[in-house]
Amino acid sequence: MLLGEYQHSLDDKGRLAVPAKFRKTLSDGVVVTKGMEGCLYLYPTEEWLKFAGALSKLPINRADSRAFSRLLLGGANHSEIDSQGRILVPEYLRRYAGVSGKAVIVGLYNHAEIWDEEKWKEYRAKVEERGDEIAERLGELGI
Repeated sequence: MLLGEYQHSLDDKGRLAVPAKFRKTLSDGVVVTKGMEGCLYLYPTEEWLKFAGALSKLPINRADSRAFSRLLLGGANHSEIDSQGRILVPEYLRRYAGVSGKAVIVGLYNHAEIWDEEKWKEYRAKVEERGDEIAERLGELGI
């Protein structure tokens, strides 16, 4: 289970320390791919296989299905955690998310997100302002 918010820095080679609490869950490797709202998604390999399987079942005759699959599957990169607890985030993914220097890793149960620190602060502030409204809408969905 991946929960919490952690600040880490990327080194000059694009390596990012994985929070110590996440390492056991991610010990079989990770997949990092393009995410929504300008972040990166980080999946344990096992969870990625489930998610990618669901994406592969989307109807290929729909342009939005093809586009979404291309974004996430085409942008994906498998990585192993090194002996110092780091993963390599490829340059094309760092560029996509604008991550350079300080990053925030946010655990979301079965996966995590990697954000540029400043982008995360801005996004989190906007969501916190709308917390009651969001909760009300989710209540309508039975959550």
